[in-house]
Amino acid sequence: MTSKAVTLIFAALYASVMAAQTNHAVVADAESRSPLPGASIFDRNGNLVGVSNKNGRTPHIAEDRLPVTVRYIGYGEKQVRNLDSDTIFLKESSRELPEVVVESRQHKVMHMLGYVREYSTLTTYNDTVFLFREKMVDYMVNPDPKVKFRGWTNPRILKSKSYYRFTNSQGLDSVSDESNYHFSWSDWVGLGGYISIPESLRKKRQSTDTLRGKYSPTEIWVRNGDKVTLNINVLADTASRRWVPNLSAFFRKEMDFENFRVRYNYDNVTGTKLSPMDVTSYSCNIESNGRGHEMFMFNRVDEKVFVSTYAETYILDKEYITLPEARKWEKLAVGSGVMEIYEPDDAPPLQASIAELIDRVNNVDKEQVKLAQKQDMSLVREVVKHHFGHRLLQLLKATTGISSIKAKRNEKKYWRKFRKERIRKNNERYRRELGTDSIAADK
Repeated sequence: MTSKAVTLIFAALYASVMAAQTNHAVVADAESRSPLPGASIFDRNGNLVGVSNKNGRTPHIAEDRLPVTVRYIGYGEKQVRNLDSDTIFLKESSRELPEVVVESRQHKVMHMLGYVREYSTLTTYNDTVFLFREKMVDYMVNPDPKVKFRGWTNPRILKSKSYYRFTNSQGLDSVSDESNYHFSWSDWVGLGGYISIPESLRKKRQSTDTLRGKYSPTEIWVRNGDKVTLNINVLADTASRRWVPNLSAFFRKEMDFENFRVRYNYDNVTGTKLSPMDVTSYSCNIESNGRGHEMFMFNRVDEKVFVSTYAETYILDKEYITLPEARKWEKLAVGSGVMEIYEPDDAPPLQASIAELIDRVNNVDKEQVKLAQKQDMSLVREVVKHHFGHRLLQLLKATTGISSIKAKRNEKKYWRKFRKERIRKNNERYRRELGTDSIAADK
């Protein structure tokens, strides 16, 4: 047998073994049948195992990790038990925020409230730390450069709830709601800036455009009427770093990112530029190899660490407010007890493994380290479902006292109106008592 034949036999055997051990599929839109790049794939234990590529193709996934859950923000998730040559069709979620109304010229600053779900993992040679976290965040966008108020487009954390699982090399694990290690990337990914829309999307209401980086597509734009979806591979081109300006220092220090993708959903897009005020949701998928300038604060300084973060952010509410209100929001104490965690109706249910982690954390008796009875799963999360017909920001302003500015202004207005009305009625009563002739003479 020749060496060439032996090589071909080994190649065939290797291919058959790989086919038996792994499988994959294509993730696509249920209506348009177009592929969905950057869809997140979670295994049966709730661990993120990868994302779909530019053609919507999922990575190779071992059969012992099936079934998998496919998630793509803005679409309903789907659980799949077999990936062999299948196409996974996801249906787009219909989601509308309350209408934003500008009541007067004084309302110049846009305040936005968001809900974040985050899945992060830190791995070393010896240990693994998994984190599931829910956060309430807000943003303050100033659309008028003449207004002297900077605001912020990075998520400011108002309240968070964390669930950690620590696993060592022997497979033993423990859980907690606290950790000394900070290894999340989601806090650095915000709303983005004012970015020009490609010419091809300005001319058509239904259009797709792909901007290529040095080696691969860096931005995939999809327009459907007033809605725009944007998938960004930040590592494909240095120009794409404009979407994550708060991470510029990490790029200058040559942080070793292995994967860095961001996806934005916009609505009510009418001009030639995307605005951070039009964002309805966004997600990020980041994998890094390295410490990153004291970011992780891990025990062993020289130990290699690998960090992955997948996070979804849903904008719950937005409204224009006055500068005095914006400054009161800016001074609001982070972690205030008045803030609850509000979950949008269209957020998918948690995977069973995440629900189990939450249950374990909530059952920990901190006084005796462990032991508690099984809790009612409906009570383990301090989360309130949010209906988009409700003005959540107005409720929070009333709770925090921020609405007192408007209340005082309205109080003065209503008092003046009341005084004028009482004076008018008193005059009419006085004239009726004097008689018709006196009124005529008075006139």
